[in-house]
Amino acid sequence: MASRAATGADLDAVAAIMAGAFYEDPVWAWAFPDPARRLEQHRAAWGFLIEAALGYGWVRVDEEGRAAAVWIPPDEPELGPGGAERFDDLLRELLGDGAGRALDTVERFGHAHPAERPHYYLSLLGTHPDHRGKGVGMALLADCLTQIDAEGAAAYLESTNPANHRRYEGLGFFGCGSFELGEDGPDVLQMWRDPPGGDPLEVR
Repeated sequence: MASRAATGADLDAVAAIMAGAFYEDPVWAWAFPDPARRLEQHRAAWGFLIEAALGYGWVRVDEEGRAAAVWIPPDEPELGPGGAERFDDLLRELLGDGAGRALDTVERFGHAHPAERPHYYLSLLGTHPDHRGKGVGMALLADCLTQIDAEGAAAYLESTNPANHRRYEGLGFFGCGSFELGEDGPDVLQMWRDPPGGDPLEVR
């Protein structure tokens, strides 16, 4: 699959892809529980994260605009100075009194992120609902991983939907940990992909 780096002109389209892709996601539907407002809330939340990542040149889209991937390069922050606080403020604005669940979810993702080894972090991967089930998202991911392999780098992601675990395993990722979201929240599987020819990650 041919892909390219997204630009600011793609921001709204990529945010819309992610909003549709994660609308029924076990984790992000749980964190944004109002189905009537979820698309709007997701567009705003994902748009914030996508815009913050654009400067790295690693927001990738397929040429037909069907899928998108948001990567954070090794040793770079997902959000710049003050970005985390502004994102928390946005979640409070979007969710009001119900923001606690989303805020806690974001915090748990941050704490779970491995910091001991450099890697590319797949923050978001989504396929537009009109093209779901056709292998578009995995093809885009495979294209990204080819580029990451060329740099000799590792990759990491959090799988929020059990239906995707095997798909990621098919591209070389393996489970390296997990964490829970609240007392009644779903589990999140942490997945790692070793760099080609590099030292394998020891899973404890």
